[in-house]
Amino acid sequence: MLSFTANDAKTRFGELLDRVQREPVQITRHNRVVGIVVSPEDYEAMRQFYADRLRGMLASTAQAAAQAGLTEQELGRFLADES
Repeated sequence: MLSFTANDAKTRFGELLDRVQREPVQITRHNRVVGIVVSPEDYEAMRQFYADRLRGMLASTAQAAAQAGLTEQELGRFLADES
């Protein structure tokens, strides 16, 4: 993965924008990664991946709760309990 210092990213911003169309670019400050810049397409793909993963986890959790006999009413009481 290509790496730019924060200063280089600032002074070579146009080049940075061109590069992220091909691959993610790390931004470092004081030899520490402070960010990664990606193309809109890569960002959307990552967002969709994690959204799909979350939907799958929620579906499997709901299925396990239903198999265990947890009702909506019991869940409501459980979530309302502030103690």
